[in-house]
Amino acid sequence: MSFYDLKVNTPAGETISMAEYKDKAVLIVNTATKCGFTPQLKGLEKLHQTYGKDGLVVLGFPCNQFANQEPETNDTIEEVCKLNHGVTFQLTEKVDVNGENEHPVFTYLKENLGGILGSKIKWNFTKFLISPKGEPIKRYAPITKPSKIEKDISKLL
Repeated sequence: MSFYDLKVNTPAGETISMAEYKDKAVLIVNTATKCGFTPQLKGLEKLHQTYGKDGLVVLGFPCNQFANQEPETNDTIEEVCKLNHGVTFQLTEKVDVNGENEHPVFTYLKENLGGILGSKIKWNFTKFLISPKGEPIKRYAPITKPSKIEKDISKLL
């Protein structure tokens, strides 16, 4: 299986195929609107605005597996992220990133880029950078600010 075989739904239930992102760098982040790291949404949006025209795609995967920090529903998540954080990059439906119901995108990413303490996602705002060839390149900890990823992104574009 390759990255381009994977699919995810938007909050409205429309299917997004990762194959749509061939020849683009992709930054995947598990997000939450009530987390201490939520201000990173603004930094992610800045990356989207700065590098989107050059081929970067930022995908936010809302997740409520960590201390119930994503209380929004699929019906409200995009509106809250846009109004409160200025988000215009693509969000997906709420997903699990660990456990028996984890989304296949995260199963794939964790298999290819394990973390320091094993492959399990430890908290919101874990980030994964995918090359324009669909290869998982690097995993970033939740504390890594989006601006610190900029150098890696510009190398890929």
